[in-house]
Amino acid sequence: MPPPHDEEVRINEHVSLLLAGHRTAHNSGMRFLIFVIDDNTALAGPNEMAHIDAFNEMLEANGHWITAGGIHHGAQATVLDNRNDAGLVTDGSLYNEVEHYSGFWLINAADQDEALALAAAGSKACNRKVELRPYLR
Repeated sequence: MPPPHDEEVRINEHVSLLLAGHRTAHNSGMRFLIFVIDDNTALAGPNEMAHIDAFNEMLEANGHWITAGGIHHGAQATVLDNRNDAGLVTDGSLYNEVEHYSGFWLINAADQDEALALAAAGSKACNRKVELRPYLR
């Protein structure tokens, strides 16, 4: 196996510090959305929920937590388009892919590197892929 890239090492070290209880103040930090990507409609099992709860507690204890939640599969979505009073309503998601968003975290982070580390820890906690995006406010 090839040696890890510098970026991987840095992220893994940052995740280790965060999970070890390293506390950071985020009064003037940035906000990020971490989307949970799923490929089925089953809810997280008890073991996964325990890991997610522990991750949430770490986020709260270290000042990263803003909010989080699970969302239903896109089959239960409704797309609305009322531009120019069009009044269009369509059942189902705009996207009909196997993978879909099943949850999210809205977090505070000092910078992109810290957000990447938190997203990596979130992926491990929920046992799913995640997508990280800066939050515009």
